[in-house]
Amino acid sequence: MSVIIQKVFQSMSIPSKYDASLVEGKWYDYWMKNNYFHSEPDERESYTIVIPPPNVTGVLHMGHMLNNTIQDVLIRRARLLGKNACWVPGTDHASIATEAKVVAKLKEQGIDKNDLTREEFLKHAWDWTEEYGGVILEQLKKLGCSCDWDRTKFTMDDDMVEGVIKVFVDLYNKGLIYRGYRMVNWDPEAKTTLSDEEVEYVEKQGKLYYVNYKIEGSDDVLTIATTRPETILGDTAICINPNDERHQNLRGKKAIVPISNRVIPIIEDDYVDVEFGTGCLKVTPAHDENDKVLGDKHNLETIDIFNEDATLNSFGLHYEGQDRFVVRKAIVKELEELGHIYKIEDYTNRVGISERTKAIIEPRLSDQWFLKMEELVKPAIEAVLGDDRDVKLFPRKFENTYRHWVENIRDWNISRQLRWGQQIPAYYYGDGKEDFVVAETIEGALKLAQEKTLNPGLQISDLKQESDVVDTWFSAWLWPMSVFDGIRNPENKDIKYYYPTNDLVTGPDILFFWVIRMIIAGYEFKDARPFENVYLTGLVRDKQRRKMSKSLGNSPDALKLIEEFGADGVRVGLLLSSAAGNDLLFDEALCQQGKGLANKVWSAFYLTTLWDVSDTVEQPQSSTIAIDWYRSKFQKAFIDIEDHFSKYRLSDALMAIYKLIYDDFCGLFLELVKPPYQQPIDAKTYNEVIAIFEDNLKLLHPFMPFLTEEVWQTLKSRTAEEALIIANYPKQTTFNAQLITDMDFVSDIISGLRTVRKEKNIAFKDAIEVFVINNESFSDTYNLVIQKLTNASSITAIKDKVDGASFRVKSNEYFVPISLDNINVEEEIEKLTKELKRAEGFLIGVQKKLSNERFVSNAPEQVIALERKKESDTLAKIETLKTSLASLN
Repeated sequence: MSVIIQKVFQSMSIPSKYDASLVEGKWYDYWMKNNYFHSEPDERESYTIVIPPPNVTGVLHMGHMLNNTIQDVLIRRARLLGKNACWVPGTDHASIATEAKVVAKLKEQGIDKNDLTREEFLKHAWDWTEEYGGVILEQLKKLGCSCDWDRTKFTMDDDMVEGVIKVFVDLYNKGLIYRGYRMVNWDPEAKTTLSDEEVEYVEKQGKLYYVNYKIEGSDDVLTIATTRPETILGDTAICINPNDERHQNLRGKKAIVPISNRVIPIIEDDYVDVEFGTGCLKVTPAHDENDKVLGDKHNLETIDIFNEDATLNSFGLHYEGQDRFVVRKAIVKELEELGHIYKIEDYTNRVGISERTKAIIEPRLSDQWFLKMEELVKPAIEAVLGDDRDVKLFPRKFENTYRHWVENIRDWNISRQLRWGQQIPAYYYGDGKEDFVVAETIEGALKLAQEKTLNPGLQISDLKQESDVVDTWFSAWLWPMSVFDGIRNPENKDIKYYYPTNDLVTGPDILFFWVIRMIIAGYEFKDARPFENVYLTGLVRDKQRRKMSKSLGNSPDALKLIEEFGADGVRVGLLLSSAAGNDLLFDEALCQQGKGLANKVWSAFYLTTLWDVSDTVEQPQSSTIAIDWYRSKFQKAFIDIEDHFSKYRLSDALMAIYKLIYDDFCGLFLELVKPPYQQPIDAKTYNEVIAIFEDNLKLLHPFMPFLTEEVWQTLKSRTAEEALIIANYPKQTTFNAQLITDMDFVSDIISGLRTVRKEKNIAFKDAIEVFVINNESFSDTYNLVIQKLTNASSITAIKDKVDGASFRVKSNEYFVPISLDNINVEEEIEKLTKELKRAEGFLIGVQKKLSNERFVSNAPEQVIALERKKESDTLAKIETLKTSLASLN
């Protein structure tokens, strides 16, 4: 038997070192060829994840790596558990980001977007998407992501677009979508509106300009303070607080706007804060949300001075066509020359910028489409914050953030002034703002328009579709349903089987943008939660806690990391320090640690290939103990690992597996069972070792799929039905807790004896005698284990101390007789004396604490017990050191 097994491994030419580059492509192709990733509804329990769709033109960065590694761990574990695992991949059309890239490319070719028809522009956008899109999905394969690629979706696929249009029409017909003239956040670079949630606020150093306005019919002036002097040209009033004693002389008068010389009223309203600035407020209804409220209240004129790109229009007079920030400098200079500047101060201002383009947002009045949220959000509040917690956030600390968003929700501006996206299905049949109908098709719109106008002669050519598209998030909020065609065909087999999905893995930065809205959509259109659990990852930061970004140059190339450390190494490196919801401080050393684990596992496997196996050799008792111990240790760790998974503490689960395999399996178990030098291992032990190894691989597979499949397939010949990716997950069984405790004691003894060998320079080939005073009951059964790993010729129980090196494990004292010929007596005395001095110093500190009545009366009982144990252990150590010194003198 031994010869046969030897020949199997020899014929395979197993390398002694693990090379990820030779393994990863091979097994990914194998998994794809055998269709392991694909799922169809069947009688099994489903387990479903939908990928947070990355931008179609995006490339893999560290955030993607972390997020998708977590998803792959969950999906691979579900497969091993026997569930019908389905991970749906896909990409988002990312209207603002993609359109900006297409516009930039056209500009390079000398083409202006505005010179193209919608159809011509969309052809360029599709060409761009087909050329650059989907790269990130290919990169995810390098990471080992086991998505069901046959189900790959894109938010601009025809069926996905149809679903979005159907939802828009449905919500409009329910009275939840309306068209309104509102002050919106305008991105002058992307030339579109943004929702409040797409605006970031940053502190910027600026100036506060104090400007004098003349009072009509007088030489008197009033002074206003503004951070935006260019908007003076849009002023339509000055407002004072009627209770402000300083400005009673201004009541009923009018002011003259500098430069334009327009005469505007001075109005009164208690909105004005008498404590801020001069107490006189310039009112520009077209360019400030609060000013718009004042303008509506006092029936003021609204003068919009900006074009859509934030250059000034004809109301900007001689500044027409110039950028707002260029005008700011120029108008301040002109105001100074005209004597209108009273003073200028430094001022820190909180400025809104576009999340996508980083352009400074311009408040702008515009006709937009809005979705009423007040009623829609109610089921989403109950789902997460209610007693039943139908949707659970991990970690729970994000429930406070969730509460803030849902309890302060505003109507959602869902229209965008872009071409790339799902075009709003509103059709205009006249010039009035209300002359429109909403329908899924133009044919349906024509019928509605004919009915609304009582004009059966109306033609399709008389209709003009709304040019705006919906917000990207308006398609993304349907993602868990639309990927299974659940909007268009709500009773199809896929949506009924896979929905609700199980887990969503995403970042807390899109908790509102996406997660909350998906929950709202789920209850509105399916009357069910879209997922049960939401695992919120942290942000990936560098060692200095800075967010990774291209501008800082601190974001490593994801693919180069995989080349250097292997995909498994990178996966482990990311997860080892990535607790749910906590930011990950990324360090390449973590990937090296992951690579080190891969090498350790491979070395353990390689060791087993070097053994001859005999079916005639009896199983040693030390191996029997080792196998029983490791199986118990495995089961104890397994309980902890499953508990970590249930709480989405994946990094803790991985660390438990890491320690189990690295320390217990490789560090102790294999040492215990390996045969003596040039001797065969017994077949029973060998078979048990391989079975245990296979269980280890099953636990590790979700985290390190390539390495584990390679070892699994090399351990023995397997059919496609026996691949590790679809193997059966280990089962929990009872275990011997006392055996684990006993072996911990054994490990401490072994460690003590190894320390004696090291400190006394005793070579391992030289056997040692061990004597023990057993103050604590301990079975002699384990002596065989201790002897094997320390080369002890004997372990003898004694009652009185013997000369030699000694150490304690709990209350037992161990002695190893030492020949003085082998040691430097002076050096040994000096070392032991220093150690004795340290121990005596430590003892003084402990006893001082225990003699302090205040400490003893106030400290918790367990703290006092710990201090008393320190005292007794140190006293025992001092006694041992004194005995060792006495034997040397």
